[in-house]
Amino acid sequence: MNNSGFGQKIYSYLLAAYELYLRTPERSLNKAYEAALKIQKIENEHFNGNKIDSNSTTYSSNVIDYFEADLKKELKIIRMRLTEFKASRYFLSDSNQKAFRKLGIEPLNPSVILDKLRFIDEIIGKYTFVEEELSPQNRISKPIDVPVESLVLQPKQENISRKNLDKEPRSKTDTTGVLPRSIFNTINRLQAELDPQAEQNVVQNFRTAQKRTIISVRFILLLIIVPILTHQLSKAFVVGPIIDHFRNPEQAVIFLNEEMEEEALLELQRFEEKIKFENLLSNVSVPIEKMESQIREKAEEIAGEFRQESANAVKNVFADILSVIAFVFLLLTSKREIAVLKGFFDNIVYGLSDSAKAFIIILFTDIFVGFHSPHGWEVILEGVSRHWGLPANHDFIFLFIATFPVILDTIFKYWIFRYLNRISPSAVATYRNMNE
Repeated sequence: MNNSGFGQKIYSYLLAAYELYLRTPERSLNKAYEAALKIQKIENEHFNGNKIDSNSTTYSSNVIDYFEADLKKELKIIRMRLTEFKASRYFLSDSNQKAFRKLGIEPLNPSVILDKLRFIDEIIGKYTFVEEELSPQNRISKPIDVPVESLVLQPKQENISRKNLDKEPRSKTDTTGVLPRSIFNTINRLQAELDPQAEQNVVQNFRTAQKRTIISVRFILLLIIVPILTHQLSKAFVVGPIIDHFRNPEQAVIFLNEEMEEEALLELQRFEEKIKFENLLSNVSVPIEKMESQIREKAEEIAGEFRQESANAVKNVFADILSVIAFVFLLLTSKREIAVLKGFFDNIVYGLSDSAKAFIIILFTDIFVGFHSPHGWEVILEGVSRHWGLPANHDFIFLFIATFPVILDTIFKYWIFRYLNRISPSAVATYRNMNE
């Protein structure tokens, strides 16, 4: 009776999970549709039915930032849910359609699906500027000696003509003038400072850089926090209970590899020697039966500890897989944030002084490919193997240490020769002087 009741409960859970899977396209589309309705509600209540404009003079900058945060959140939900909608519809087949009829689930009417998708496209079609506004090319701050015309947004035709002029080859007479170039740069800087719109341009550039920094820092924190939380929560509430349910603690394997067994035997041997040593030092002799009972209790305690460690190693494997999936999913759904983060790092790295660049390069190369790096790689690989309950294969570790740092060193040198030497030759010269 108990087995039949337990089997019926498992069947009900599987049936509910299968029904949830069949309803995934409908649920995803409804979530995206609800997010689009929220954007439309903000437009109707605060922007008279028009799109949410960051350049609106009706509200202050803090209010605009508040609306933009809600807009970006809803657009992200729409993008994620539409991806889920397309993927789930791809995996549904004719057998699933039969399951719809058996379970009494009414699939969505195609006309309803098309109406909702059309409405969602109308909403998100207004906000393609969000991607462009936060792109790294538009976020890079201008140097102070650039003319004010380059700080003000110009029409596309003028930009195209300027690009065409830049692509034309220049002669020596074009590149060298009668007067020094610094004089013209000073004149241009004075024109920019005397321009009535200079203050507005500076404020706009500052707000743009501030938004880029906020988005970059938040995305970096997400890349760190999301995998850690996924690992801990899945291990505590999903993977752990499942493994503990199917793994009998009394009959489970104590040691997953020979190294764990050797470590347990060494610990038990030390305990036994400690008891004998204390017995020799004391004036009262301890019976052999009592010593054996103490050793037996210690052996059971050690067995329990290593049995728990073996279970944790198995849980870590599945929890790490879920963490990697969460990390990859976050990267796939955050293309805009990745572009902003790239521009953020470009501004930081290429904005450093030459000595700071050389210091960072030497620090990273010495840590990962330097003389003492093999010891660090050996500790990391042994820690990873212990984390997953695998035996530390020293042949693989030595082979890894002999090849991987060399590959990294080659990549560093190629990057310095190919890119840094072209962008900042003085930093390369400083790096060579410091390295010598």
